[in-house]
Amino acid sequence: MGKNEQREEMPIISSPSNPQKMDDHHVVPLEVEVPETLHQVGTDSWFQVGVVLSTGINSAYALGYAGTIMVPLGWTGGVIGLVLSTLISLYASTLMAKIHEYGGKRHIRYRDLAGFMYGRTAYVIVWALQYANLFLINIGFIILGGQALKAFYVLFKDDHQMKLAYFIAIAGLACVLFAIAVPTLSSLRVWLAISSVFSLIYLTIVFVLALRDGINSPPRDYSIPGSKINRVFTTTGAAGSLIFVFNTGMIPEIQATVRAPVVDNMLKALYFQFSLGSVPVHVVTYVGYWAYGSSSTSYLLNNVSGPVWVKALANITAFLQAIIALHIFASPTYEYLDTKYAIKGSALAIRNLAFRALVRGGYLALTTFLSALLPFLGDFMSLTGAISSIPLTFILSNHMYIIAMKNKLSSLQKSWHLLNVIFFSVVAAAALVAAFRLITVDSKTYHTFADL
Repeated sequence: MGKNEQREEMPIISSPSNPQKMDDHHVVPLEVEVPETLHQVGTDSWFQVGVVLSTGINSAYALGYAGTIMVPLGWTGGVIGLVLSTLISLYASTLMAKIHEYGGKRHIRYRDLAGFMYGRTAYVIVWALQYANLFLINIGFIILGGQALKAFYVLFKDDHQMKLAYFIAIAGLACVLFAIAVPTLSSLRVWLAISSVFSLIYLTIVFVLALRDGINSPPRDYSIPGSKINRVFTTTGAAGSLIFVFNTGMIPEIQATVRAPVVDNMLKALYFQFSLGSVPVHVVTYVGYWAYGSSSTSYLLNNVSGPVWVKALANITAFLQAIIALHIFASPTYEYLDTKYAIKGSALAIRNLAFRALVRGGYLALTTFLSALLPFLGDFMSLTGAISSIPLTFILSNHMYIIAMKNKLSSLQKSWHLLNVIFFSVVAAAALVAAFRLITVDSKTYHTFADL
């Protein structure tokens, strides 16, 4: 799709970031164009957007990084890798934020920005990459919800009658009900506060219990497990997980909700995410690995010991928070479907409720089925990082920035960004091979619908 065609498909609508005036014949935009969408644009404060971003990284996924990152990398590689991932991810995210209004229009979808810069082919490729990324993330959240719910159940009745697949199904149903009740990303509002409280509860409980276990336990084994060849693949796979920790692959979609000045407010939200918002992830990951060493699992609540009611509270809040977090990463899919089928008006209208129940319910039913079929959470982290998070977050952001700022960059700056493109392309290819190998190995070890 050429540049002119893109402009024709994106009519102007009113929004806080797009003030307009009328002359005798037509509407004249004073600032930037905004593509047509039936979801809210430019309504949220930078703090709300910062909480959205922080909710994503402090989800129950954070309970798995001790096992999926620190175990295959060890202390040195794990700590250095996580710190570098924080800094590099902040840098790449700010590049995307700065070009949100490139060419005189707001690019509220990643694919719109790619299509505007590169044309129709890039539009389709980025759309496919992003939706693969979000789909895999959603699978991971449903697996997390099922694991948390099963861990809660086992605390009170470990009769082996209820399998993980059953709990994943329950988690999927809960996500469907939430998707019906909450129409848009901006509608989360109070749910973001609730999500933050849930995160604080389970992260605090894990931190305290793991710290107590570490103090009272004998010396742990911190050696990196596996043969030399296996370590090569697990280390490369962990690199994919490192990328996954802090990156959403949907910066334009999240930035679409922020008020003007769009770039300044998004940068504030990103600085919040990568400073205060990233502290819990680092703390829980390091304390968990310190306490349990190479026996750390991909769900840290399976390692900790303590009062049953405390662990039950941690598990149930992790389950509930996963439902809210999934909604964030499913919102681009929901926005596309709502806009395509003109789902507007009251969120409580019968037609709109029925549409969300049928369409969102169908999407989440498929996601839930695949989650139960192959519930290998650590493998999905690696695969998601390799197949889409690295290209979307690091490769494209650097190249897009070169195009958008070409007249303002020195030769040295352009070379730096091109070097990033080449380096992360190699990393993505290596991580993809490692991720597929991990899934192949685990598929041989565990049968489908495994009760992990």
